[in-house]
Amino acid sequence: MHIEKQAVRIGFNPLTDCASLVMAAVLGLDERHGIRIVLSRESSWAGVRDKLVTGELDAAHALLGMVYGTQLGIGAQRHDMAVLMNLNRNGQAITLSRRLMAQGAVDGPSLAALMQGERRSYVFAQTFPTGTHAMWLYYWLAAHGIDPLRDVRAITVPPSQMVYNLTEGHMDGFCAGEPWGQRAVMDGIGVTVATSQQIWPDHPEKALATSRAFADAHPNTCRALVAAVLEASRWIDASVENRRATAEILTGGGTVATDRAALLPRMLGQYDDGMGRQWQDAHPLCFHQDGAANYPYLSDGIWFMTQFRRWGLLKSHPDYEGTARAVTRLQLYREAAELAGVAVLPHSLRSATLLDGGTWDGADPERYALAFPIRQR
Repeated sequence: MHIEKQAVRIGFNPLTDCASLVMAAVLGLDERHGIRIVLSRESSWAGVRDKLVTGELDAAHALLGMVYGTQLGIGAQRHDMAVLMNLNRNGQAITLSRRLMAQGAVDGPSLAALMQGERRSYVFAQTFPTGTHAMWLYYWLAAHGIDPLRDVRAITVPPSQMVYNLTEGHMDGFCAGEPWGQRAVMDGIGVTVATSQQIWPDHPEKALATSRAFADAHPNTCRALVAAVLEASRWIDASVENRRATAEILTGGGTVATDRAALLPRMLGQYDDGMGRQWQDAHPLCFHQDGAANYPYLSDGIWFMTQFRRWGLLKSHPDYEGTARAVTRLQLYREAAELAGVAVLPHSLRSATLLDGGTWDGADPERYALAFPIRQR
């Protein structure tokens, strides 16, 4: 197999769930497949998007929703994108300030009650307007009767700046990837009121993304990259010891600018909400799950498009399935999975029950998008 480009420049944001890309390079799995991963630490998701579009990055650790937002031209010029695989499931969190907690806001219903009684402007941060964290935050607020675009002010903040901005009182809460939820709890400035897996158990999160042009011009490079990352994902999930070793690498070399105590617990599914509750999560951050966490389901991408329509980011329904099929490189993924010895799932749609009791199965996205009691018309 001729590898079109051996050195592959891959962007990532400093988060726990960039781990499989880092470990693919650290373990030499990239070289096993004839490529060399060159990692590029980025400071924001907007930066990742822009560098993918311009070709400064070949591929990236990316928010799945961000990829579809770029494909559809929401908030910027549209650009054809490609999802090569999913990188992980679960493991994000919604954090409220301890000031709100002291006023009685310890979950969704109590936050809604506080907001009704205290008429002021509430500010909540997400990491990118069409990203996963925006959609988890909006879904969670709406499930408790809070309109996320009318009752609160939603702002965009890079994940690594969330804790600082919460400390300084610039916002009331945020939704972001780990380790920043745990860091806020450890620093005594925030509490975890919801995990993303409570909103959607085993939800899709980050993707390995590139531009359509790069994927078209470098199919063998992309297959080799996916195979290497699949092997790294499998290695991380294989044992607690491997997860501990991964945490050491992510924090020891400064890949993620925090300490092991902030990153490791939630990577192991061990949660402390900062309000006296500790638990072992039934749906923790997963990188592989025998390939289920990596398979790029069409229905995962379609769900994000239904939420864009729900919140008025799209003024009309897109071609849901057609867009998902254009973005998702299912055949390339299947070929790479065969190279890595990873089982390929037989279906491109899956079903899930979300926080509000609603079921998503990808079958009728137009009806699903219009069925919510709180939505932007």
